[in-house]
Amino acid sequence: MKNLILASNSPRRRDLLDQVQIRYTVDPSNSDEIIDYTLSPENLVIDLAREKALDVAKRHQHSIVLAADTMVICDQSFLGKPKDADEAENMLQMLSGKTHRVVTGVVLLDTETRRRLEAAETTYVTFGVLSSEEIRWYVESGEPFGKAGAYAIQGLAARFVERVEGCYNNVIGLPIYRVLNLLKEINR
Repeated sequence: MKNLILASNSPRRRDLLDQVQIRYTVDPSNSDEIIDYTLSPENLVIDLAREKALDVAKRHQHSIVLAADTMVICDQSFLGKPKDADEAENMLQMLSGKTHRVVTGVVLLDTETRRRLEAAETTYVTFGVLSSEEIRWYVESGEPFGKAGAYAIQGLAARFVERVEGCYNNVIGLPIYRVLNLLKEINR
């Protein structure tokens, strides 16, 4: 089997791969994320993941590159990683009392054959109503930073989640079941 290269520095993605005992090497992409908001959320995250995979593939032979990108969509707004505390608070206020979508694009690229598999996974997450004190407390915890939608479902934000419909791991950053099936397919 070829080496698996994870084109991401995300500790959450590494934790998920470790949890299911997948062996991999980390080589984060240096590609600039150019976000085309004219695309559907599914096409946007696949497009971003594809750029990461192609960038990392240049540095590896006889390997499979795994790249992913996650976006949170609420009320037709794309919520990436907050730039500061104000943006994190605004995102959490937007999510309060609503159902939003978490969409992750996954790309596997065989650097030898150039075969590429792409998929998007969507999960619906419903937040309870958040008070301004809860939002402030959460932002002050520091957890919202570096996370799409300004929250980590597996962390302190678990207290805000009323319901999850779909793949829980997708919300963390990698739809493991889908990834494992894509790995089986690309290794055939």
